[in-house]
Amino acid sequence: FPQGCNPLAQTGRSKLQNQRAALNQQILKAVRMRTGAENLLKVATNSKVREQVRLELSFVNSDLQMLKEELEGLNISVGVYQNTEEAFTIPLIPLGLKETKDVDFSVILKDFILEHYSEDGYLYEDEIADLMDLRQACRTPSRDAAGVELLMTYFIQLGFVESRFFPPTRQMGLLFTWYDSLTGVPVSQQNLLLEKASVLFNTGALYTQIGTRCDRQTQAGLESAIDAFQRAAGVLNYLKDTFTHTPSYDMSPAMLSVLVKMMLAQAQESVFEKISLPGIRNEFFMLVKVAQEAAKVGEVYQQLHAAMSQAPVKENIPYSWASLACVKAHHYAALAHYFTAILLIDHQVKPGTDLDHQEKCLSQLYDHMPEGLTPLATLKNDQQRRQLGKSHLRRAMAHHEESVREASLCKKLRSIEVLQKVLCAAQERSRLTYAQHQEDDDLLNLIHAPSVGPLSVFSANKRWTPPRSIRFTAEEGDLGFTLRGNAPVQVHFLDPYCSASVRAREGDYIVSIQLVDCKWLTLSEVMKLLKSFGEDEIEMKVVSLLDSTSSMHNKSATYSVGMQKTYSMICLAIDDDDKTDKTKKISKKLSFLSWGTNKNRQKSASTLCLPSVGAARPQVKKKLPSPFSLLNPDSSLY
Repeated sequence: FPQGCNPLAQTGRSKLQNQRAALNQQILKAVRMRTGAENLLKVATNSKVREQVRLELSFVNSDLQMLKEELEGLNISVGVYQNTEEAFTIPLIPLGLKETKDVDFSVILKDFILEHYSEDGYLYEDEIADLMDLRQACRTPSRDAAGVELLMTYFIQLGFVESRFFPPTRQMGLLFTWYDSLTGVPVSQQNLLLEKASVLFNTGALYTQIGTRCDRQTQAGLESAIDAFQRAAGVLNYLKDTFTHTPSYDMSPAMLSVLVKMMLAQAQESVFEKISLPGIRNEFFMLVKVAQEAAKVGEVYQQLHAAMSQAPVKENIPYSWASLACVKAHHYAALAHYFTAILLIDHQVKPGTDLDHQEKCLSQLYDHMPEGLTPLATLKNDQQRRQLGKSHLRRAMAHHEESVREASLCKKLRSIEVLQKVLCAAQERSRLTYAQHQEDDDLLNLIHAPSVGPLSVFSANKRWTPPRSIRFTAEEGDLGFTLRGNAPVQVHFLDPYCSASVRAREGDYIVSIQLVDCKWLTLSEVMKLLKSFGEDEIEMKVVSLLDSTSSMHNKSATYSVGMQKTYSMICLAIDDDDKTDKTKKISKKLSFLSWGTNKNRQKSASTLCLPSVGAARPQVKKKLPSPFSLLNPDSSLY
């Protein structure tokens, strides 16, 4: 078998797929019966007939609901994909691979070679067989780097096959059939667009399975999980923007948008686990960082749950997925309030404390302070700080109760034992902590605990340009631009004739001035720093926020072999130089139609023997081979 192919994996997935297909046929039959019964009910005038139809209709609706619940159970059969080590962690959600039917290329391609290229198609039987073997191997990829490389190899081959043997003006008579990964509904097309889109979807799904199989009890395992989920998001986002008219619902733009959000949310969750893995020290600034990261995870899961609850996605997304997103949103919001409470209750201002730094961190921790409170006054007033901390504990317990309640409402989540243990342990910890600090007059001194917010600007859900260096001088004390905002400060009202206008743009965020980190400086502090240089040349670094709604590449009806490069956490990229060199190398060997019979794939001139995706990456075993460029996962910690 080709490297990256695991035919033994077909057994489990085939059973699931066969069950999905059988259930789908029963659902279609039940839907037809319900439609017929409803039509009969509309036209029937006999009371006995109408009563009988209503009775039959109630049975059909009941059967239909049971079939849908059974199908949902198959869609969340994800236990096999989780890491096998015993771990006290909440399970993650992988995507199942799309299944397909066999396709015989031989007759169609041989006839086309004879008709179009005037060559004997039987001379290329071996190469056509290689293509079919490669497609067959891609149906059962191994869940590792080799499996990803196998899928990408076939995907690149399809680009060449399409350009040589699938003219846009005619149908070749080959029918490609793929099953929807969520519903089991088969979809067929006579062009390669569905084939390429499905292979890309399976590449993203394979990354999700790799991510869920990582050992989340080690730093290396969590880094691999973060990397895998980001790559999955990149593939699915590229699929959404490139193949915009796929008939399969699991590859519709609405569904893919939700799946991208889900992968990025799980990557963000893994970032939080990576920070927490060494142990959370009971130290002020450590607790601030952990609280912000927990709030960020809760926020992205809340957004994911909102997206899953919108039509038309709501009708097809598994109910247990939406429930788990809601559970995690409340769970991590509770953790954010818990850690905020601990830092307020346990950390008193002592001599030598960096009060300015603590004040800045506390102000950035909240979206807004409670009415009548200021960060500095809260830090100095022990009673006020303790009351605010206990208010956070009450909000933490409320979120814990909601997460446990949501988990209890879903039959599938109730059966996940480790999930129940994690939620109950976190709830009990918050309850015990509150009991230790509870006083009789707490109800008379209630303070509403504000929401703990992730940093509003430098967070993982925003995309940024690389930092740009700007050199300028203040002429007669005039910088040529004004500033606005507060931690971070933005460039505002830029004079087009000043020296800074060459590379700066209005709305840029200032990240450093003369190597001094400015991301957390206030407006007055940045102005003071700029004025301190007088009329000397100043080097300032800025970044620009990319439009989250902009497309990462140009849309095209037909996907080309090369992928455009973009600077984004969820973008796909192939090195342009490598791509050009490979194309030139292949073109140099190929004639009008030169399919060799040499079986050495490193030397073959056949278009079916492209260099593998990971050929230029000697560290394949250490890193997942992929044409995806990703930001450092630690960037989400800013």
